Amino acid sequence: MAAKSREVTSSAPVNIAVIKYWGKRQEDLILPCNSSLSATLHQDQLKTTTTVSLSAQFTRDRIWLNGREEAIENRRLQRCLEEIRRLSREQHGDSGGQNEGCVHICSRNNFPTAAGLASSAAGYACLVFCLAKLFGVTGDISRIARQGSGSACRSVFGGFVKWEKGEREDGMDSVAVQVAPATHWPELEILILVVSAEKKPVSSSVGMQASVNTSPLIQYRAEAIVPQRMAEMEQAILKRDFQSFGKLTMRDSNQFHAICLDTYPPIMYLNDTSRRVIQLATKYNELQGKIKLAYTFDAGPNAVLFAESHDLPEILELLCFYFPPGEETEGSYVRGLSTRRPAEKLHPTTASALQLDPLPGALQYIIHTKVGEGPQVLSDPGESLLGASGLPKHCT
Repeated sequence: MAAKSREVTSSAPVNIAVIKYWGKRQEDLILPCNSSLSATLHQDQLKTTTTVSLSAQFTRDRIWLNGREEAIENRRLQRCLEEIRRLSREQHGDSGGQNEGCVHICSRNNFPTAAGLASSAAGYACLVFCLAKLFGVTGDISRIARQGSGSACRSVFGGFVKWEKGEREDGMDSVAVQVAPATHWPELEILILVVSAEKKPVSSSVGMQASVNTSPLIQYRAEAIVPQRMAEMEQAILKRDFQSFGKLTMRDSNQFHAICLDTYPPIMYLNDTSRRVIQLATKYNELQGKIKLAYTFDAGPNAVLFAESHDLPEILELLCFYFPPGEETEGSYVRGLSTRRPAEKLHPTTASALQLDPLPGALQYIIHTKVGEGPQVLSDPGESLLGASGLPKHCT
């Protein structure tokens, strides 16, 4: 006899790559052209929450994302479901029928989806983590999350995480490995400048395939640049060497977007505000005579900035001076760990040396966060996204 319905609710983090993943050598299993390395962001500011319910009473698998029902037939989603069910049978046999039935999945983000903030990474990491807990699957789940969204494998762990590209054709060695835990570098601060919450014009999946097909730079980067850069970045993190970390982070971001421009037709994820952020960071670091502020951009216009704690107050003043909120800005301008916006003032010497005009309203808001932990089970029944009927509590 099949068991009664049961469910698991969990949350999973966003990650931001400091050595970028761009390009797949094998599309179906999502095997990357190069290894990558990322920082997992704290879930208090950015996370996906997912509830998965399993019941023999459900007539079919269903999924709701941010309040809307979506097609469960999505190939990547199906691959994750099939692999978890296969491993459950392999590890537990038929389990007396307790793992039989269909699933209802409900997931939501507390940040803009598809705006270059790694929403699919957090989403698939959360889904696979939930499914593994629900079906009692043990062992490495990063390779399963990878088959949903490549960078999702890095969100399976907290702290600093590398995704090893692997060599095998079956992808069994293309997995994520933690480089350092979330507590390793407490002085590292992270600011996300939300330039746009709109869906990006070219998805990451479409963009990287176009780069693989048309950019000669992508293979050169994968073979000649990334291996050494990965080793240097890992050492910079382990030594908490911000000068090396910042320089590598910015150079790798620049190179990623150079490949996007080398793609035909060119892909332009950055906008004028993004470029002004780069200009500001470059001029500020030159003025200071060292790297105090590092930027990186994923496939979108939103900037992620890194700084150390002792420099953060001045950097927040810098950002609020050159990117003051516009008249239409709603809510807190600086959110997260810093909830009070600094005064929009700047030392006259700094303002004179930087020689940049403020851009009011160019940013929607700023999120202050830090490196955080990996996925976690939420045991409070009130945090479940599904009601007693197995349908979402809130749906549009």
